[in-house]
Amino acid sequence: MKKFFGYLVALVLVVGVSAATTYLVLLKAQPEVVMTKVVNGDTISAMPVPVQYQRMAMLPKQETDFTAAAELSVNAVVHVKTTYQQSRQYMSDPFFEFFFGRPQQQRELPQQQASGSGVIISQDGYIVTNNHVIDKAQQIEVVLNDKRQFTATLVGTDPNTDIALLKIDANNLPVILMGNSDNLKVGEWVLAVGNPFNLTSTVTAGIVSAKARNINILDSDMKIESFIQTDAAVNPGNSGGALVNTAGELVGINTAIASQTGSYSGYSFAVPVSIVQKVVSDLKQYGIVQRAILGVQMQEITPELQREKHLTTLQGAYVVSVVKDGAAYKAGIKAGDVITQIDATPIKSGTDLQEQIGRHKPGDSVTLTILRQGNLLTFTAELTNKNGGTGLVEKQDEKVQLGAQFAEISDSLKEKLGISYGLQVKNLQSGRLRNAGVPKDFIILKANQRAIRTEEDLNEVVAEAMKAQERERVVWLTGCMPNGRVQYHAINLDN
Repeated sequence: MKKFFGYLVALVLVVGVSAATTYLVLLKAQPEVVMTKVVNGDTISAMPVPVQYQRMAMLPKQETDFTAAAELSVNAVVHVKTTYQQSRQYMSDPFFEFFFGRPQQQRELPQQQASGSGVIISQDGYIVTNNHVIDKAQQIEVVLNDKRQFTATLVGTDPNTDIALLKIDANNLPVILMGNSDNLKVGEWVLAVGNPFNLTSTVTAGIVSAKARNINILDSDMKIESFIQTDAAVNPGNSGGALVNTAGELVGINTAIASQTGSYSGYSFAVPVSIVQKVVSDLKQYGIVQRAILGVQMQEITPELQREKHLTTLQGAYVVSVVKDGAAYKAGIKAGDVITQIDATPIKSGTDLQEQIGRHKPGDSVTLTILRQGNLLTFTAELTNKNGGTGLVEKQDEKVQLGAQFAEISDSLKEKLGISYGLQVKNLQSGRLRNAGVPKDFIILKANQRAIRTEEDLNEVVAEAMKAQERERVVWLTGCMPNGRVQYHAINLDN
């Protein structure tokens, strides 16, 4: 019997060892830890493991608490509601349409409404949101988390970053403190706060999935896309809302989602607060963003480009060409250079370069570290504005740019010409209209296919045309002279 129990104990020990077929043994060896994999008592592999893993394993385990961050941010995120006028529909008049391309009689359509989110950034009522949330809105209403409602004034917009600044008449409002998006790390927890599907004060959580992400969604010549990518759930209505860290600090403005359905599919994108702060500061101070330009065309460095150009690195922004007399040209930058650093900030990609330049104003000087034929060189560039100068750009009144005064046509002129509306050019001065050959007393009937009844109609068309890409900012005028002679004019807004 004793012999039997001896065999039984031995069998249990063997089975116990066999059941634990694989286990890991950590053997400390500075500066690395050697991880040894043991299978059935035999060592089959060993590999070095960075000592940081051992240090992390020794840290006390702490649960991430989102409640404080949610409480700090939810009251400072607002619901932004916008009202739009739909395009007018017209009843047909073949004679009028033959001459002017637009039926004469109009029918008003009901207004449309849309919504998004915004973030209160000052106690006196400044609110940041996305440009696409309020673009073309005729009225903007802001609803606070405590249900108070305000009519908002649009301070300014920046389509290049999809940021807009609003102002409401209120004081002692709850605010979200600005954090530092540069310090965000991939894998760090963040919260998205907004109003998806009109569900107010919704908070979702996720991690930072990537940084400096360019997804090519902005339609602008000088766009800056350096998004924070997260997997926090973001849906329609979240646009303009807050992305905060676990300390409740604002690190981004939620802007877009990657989706084939229009709803959340796993990834969302936010404008970093480092970009937001610069845009907001400029809009408050100047009414427009003071965009600094380096004057280079760049390309991402791929393994194929590296082999083709015999580059010694995959990191940086490859300079394809340099704008003559631009900041880079005057500094000595050449095509084929690789920009690896701006001031003390490493540049890993063209997106990094865009973001860093976008933080500056015209006239600022930056130190560029360049890799040229295997050698590191340093240059100093004085950044310019879009016109090539180094001064700040002033916000211009579109009516001054056009160089004319306008008046709605008289009833007698309507009857004479057989038309029901029109805007007549009065007191023509030097400016866009005169440069295009528009004569005094010309009656504008249509601008960019839109009927023009008032000066406000014309200003809206001009403002919309100014949002187009450079070299495409044109207003096409159709109209006639008081004698009935039809004329067409193209107004170039870039000159």
